[in-house]
Amino acid sequence: MTPLSFGRRLTHLLAALAAILAVTSQAWCGDLPQVRKSGVLRHLGIPYANFVTGAGDGMDVELMRLFAKHLGVRYEYVKTDWGTVVQDLVGKKVQAKGDEVTILEDTPVKGDLIANGFTVLPWRQKVVLFSNPTFPSQIWLVARVDAKVKPIKPTGNIDRDIARTKMLMKNREVLALKKTCLDPELYNLDATGAKVTCYNGSLNELAPAVIAGEAQMTILDVPDALVALDKWPGKIKILGPVSHKQEMAVAFPKSSPQLRDAFNSFLKQAQRDGSYARIVKQYYPSASAFFPEFFKGK
Repeated sequence: MTPLSFGRRLTHLLAALAAILAVTSQAWCGDLPQVRKSGVLRHLGIPYANFVTGAGDGMDVELMRLFAKHLGVRYEYVKTDWGTVVQDLVGKKVQAKGDEVTILEDTPVKGDLIANGFTVLPWRQKVVLFSNPTFPSQIWLVARVDAKVKPIKPTGNIDRDIARTKMLMKNREVLALKKTCLDPELYNLDATGAKVTCYNGSLNELAPAVIAGEAQMTILDVPDALVALDKWPGKIKILGPVSHKQEMAVAFPKSSPQLRDAFNSFLKQAQRDGSYARIVKQYYPSASAFFPEFFKGK
């Protein structure tokens, strides 16, 4: 065999191997039996608030470790980002606009579930299966504590409160973040007359950006706001709600109903034996004070 022919054969062999690996990666999107057979639970996560801290812990990290132990498999964390997290789960590139979603080309599957304070949104429900709720949420408008704008007075009517909160945005700079639960299209922020800026950083950086004076306001979800209030006491204030109450949950591929059901059973058990409450108290000690109805009995 000449060096040239050997080189060609090697090139063809490597190309074939790459194709096999790509197919294998795409196909490895299994339900409960496949996860147990593989011996590993792959947790797709994004460092965000106290759900995934980036330091190897967090509320959702603790829950997923316990879930993996419950299944009798090894836990594996797979870091991803907001732009690709859904495609890393379902193996399809997706494009969301408001409540609508378009399915695009195939992509490699990298994990078995998403857990990082993942908000249940209408467009996401079209492409993933959600577990029972794991944490309450809502979108709030936040400003520096010395901003010349006063929080609304709650009226007892959430729609009226949202309308009054949005009135505070007019002609003011408001930060938001595309492809997350803080996407301005989800809350029709353009109609408020606000100067909406889609931030280029991470969710964790929105509160400090407002504190630093990069914008007058930002929208935040409840968990991130609770972390910010604790981390920078006396630096920010909550002006009012921008959304109805929301829920966060664990996301699974549509092809994994058994894995989703197994997690729901595990979650009920964790709520009964107190391990869920212990984890929540560790990472979000004030959450039950803001949402007592959600945590009652859990």
